[in-house]
Amino acid sequence: MTITPSTLFAALAHDIRLRCLMLLLRHDELCVCELTHATGAAQPHVSRHLAQLRELGLVADRRAGLWVHYRIHPELPAWVVAVLRETAAGVADQAPFTDDDQALSTMPNRPSAARCA
Repeated sequence: MTITPSTLFAALAHDIRLRCLMLLLRHDELCVCELTHATGAAQPHVSRHLAQLRELGLVADRRAGLWVHYRIHPELPAWVVAVLRETAAGVADQAPFTDDDQALSTMPNRPSAARCA
């Protein structure tokens, strides 16, 4: 799917999608369980919004056993990357984005361990 300005800004307009994108910009790759823990949202809610981001071509995913890991799509147009980076810079020191980073940094049993919590 081709990303247009209207589809990008529609994606950014939802709180969970925006928070997930901002987390993914700061981390190479995150498991659904990490995004759920960081945002405090229910797993089905986060997964539904990640699927929408994947359908738009904003994120890519990979399976590792039972877990699905997401990352910013590596083939995004430069203008999309620029919008995402500017957005991240603008919200870097604001809640809930700072809260999400704090929650993620203190998450027990991250996927690098044997399993997600």
